[in-house]
Amino acid sequence: MRQHSVAFRRGFLSLLCLVTLAGLPGCADKEAGVAPPEYAYSPPGSRVRHLTLGIHPLHNPGRLVELYGPIVDALNAALGDISIRLEASRDYADYERKLRAGSLDLALPNPYQTVIVAAESYRVFGKVMGDEDFHGLILLRRDSPVREVADLRGKRFSCPSRTAVAGCMLPLLHLHAAGLDVARELDVRAVGSQESSILNVARGLVDAGATWPPPWRAFQKDHPEMARGLVVAWTTSSLPNNSLMARRDLDHGVVDRVGQQLFALSESETGRDLLSRAEIAGFEPADDTRYAPVHAMLDRYRAAIGPVRQ
Repeated sequence: MRQHSVAFRRGFLSLLCLVTLAGLPGCADKEAGVAPPEYAYSPPGSRVRHLTLGIHPLHNPGRLVELYGPIVDALNAALGDISIRLEASRDYADYERKLRAGSLDLALPNPYQTVIVAAESYRVFGKVMGDEDFHGLILLRRDSPVREVADLRGKRFSCPSRTAVAGCMLPLLHLHAAGLDVARELDVRAVGSQESSILNVARGLVDAGATWPPPWRAFQKDHPEMARGLVVAWTTSSLPNNSLMARRDLDHGVVDRVGQQLFALSESETGRDLLSRAEIAGFEPADDTRYAPVHAMLDRYRAAIGPVRQ
């Protein structure tokens, strides 16, 4: 157990170094033509079957691996002859590029990515529990002069990505339904991640911003002082939570084994602890038909706001 823990910390520190190389001075390779780093965590040990699991940018790469790395460790320990490598991405565009290329074996995409970006190459075999938690939050600073949706006309508004469902699409639809022409009257700024969207509001870089419950809860834990300066002004309706997908050519027996272990996590105290650290209730079986409401939402979005922008 001690060797396992040490190996995990080393793997996580290695990933943090990659993140530093990607964005901070001092560690960058100064030679021209060096390819950008991939953000990934590979558990120790060599096993027979190697699979990649790509999770959409719920958090920045380092934070994502910190929260989901232990879940992957537990999966690998239970599966034995299958080694799953967790792969994070720099931003939504990077992740969606991987889905379109079919370069991931397993994926945990958001609902838009499920039905549009990944649908051709992947199939749904499960999803995250707790659809009531999959809704958007619109944040303001406590000292903001904004009191009604109409007060946001001409204002700056942050979101992680225009393809973030709970963190952008649902909030924009909510504002539109309240009478705001978001396509013409709102300066929407895609800032790359959920944390960045929240920070943009906290630091006064925008007048309001969108996120969804898991990163907001994490922000309250990690940055309590800044969080106290913010307020959830509006909450949107809900949709089916993020999906679990497998590449269509991946052996169904292998996928079934992975799914069984993921679905069983919520049945033990140890598993529930891992899930709680990742800010999710658990995983449950599902198929592509579960995401029909997402298609209906996208139809409303296109009619009200316009084509989905990257």
